[in-house]
Amino acid sequence: MVRVNPVTIGDIAIGGGRPLVLIAGPCVIESEAHATELAGRLTTITGQLGLPFIFKASYDKANRTAGTSFRGPGMDEGLRILAGIKSKYDVPILTDVHEPAQARAAAEVADVLQIPAFLSRQTDLIVAAAATGRVVNIKKGQFLAPDDIRHAVAKAVAAGNTRVIVTERGTSFGYHNLVVDMRAFPMMRAQGVPVVFDVTHSLQLPGGGDGVTSGLGEYIEPLASAGVAAGVDGVFLEVHDNPSTARSDAQNALPLERLEPLLRRLMAIDAIVKSGDTPGPGSQDRSAYSRSAGRTVPTERFNG
Repeated sequence: MVRVNPVTIGDIAIGGGRPLVLIAGPCVIESEAHATELAGRLTTITGQLGLPFIFKASYDKANRTAGTSFRGPGMDEGLRILAGIKSKYDVPILTDVHEPAQARAAAEVADVLQIPAFLSRQTDLIVAAAATGRVVNIKKGQFLAPDDIRHAVAKAVAAGNTRVIVTERGTSFGYHNLVVDMRAFPMMRAQGVPVVFDVTHSLQLPGGGDGVTSGLGEYIEPLASAGVAAGVDGVFLEVHDNPSTARSDAQNALPLERLEPLLRRLMAIDAIVKSGDTPGPGSQDRSAYSRSAGRTVPTERFNG
């Protein structure tokens, strides 16, 4: 496999042959109580599995299909909630920024600043995020070829930040549909940066509902498994305790009760894929996943 330079986020390293990393949380902060409770449950599950975990949630969904759709609590309140979650559970935070002016404030809380897919060519936004020194996660636009992401990465690097991750989230396929080309993962990893697979957003049917985006959440498990088998460094999942009531991306969110079995399966696949890799300096033993706050769980236990 292509050698990927690892990126460090707190005590988590992603890429470079390290074990799979999970980025997960609700699509948007629905309330402080809901986001905090869900973060706690995700922290418990990943801690028991020894799986490196980054909590994600948006404070503002600025690209909803309809202007009447719920957007979130806004930047100030959303960052306050995320700061509370970070402090309470000692978990790294990822959130997205939509304007250059948001980058500095978001970086005071978030460990990873995410560039939304629709904005993946916005030079000023990428430069502003990179200038904070935080890890920058650039989502590949639905309209970009895999190798085109190198130009977005180059913008961040030119701004003095080499701590860049790129995320695949599907490619437009006609109207109201996305597909995932598994060749995209090695193509993007060839740039030497860690690659994350946003499984749940890849199952959106953009604008496929009446003023909302619909989705195909029933295919989360097979698509995630295929992506990990293709060698991704991390998986991005939107998870909800009751997707039918979710205020954004309800149809493609993973129900919380399906998370642990899926993670066990993905960790087993990841261990097989990486078993032939040559460990880099500081790489972890392929027979186990470890995390400073969690317990080691031997790979042999993951037989799902």
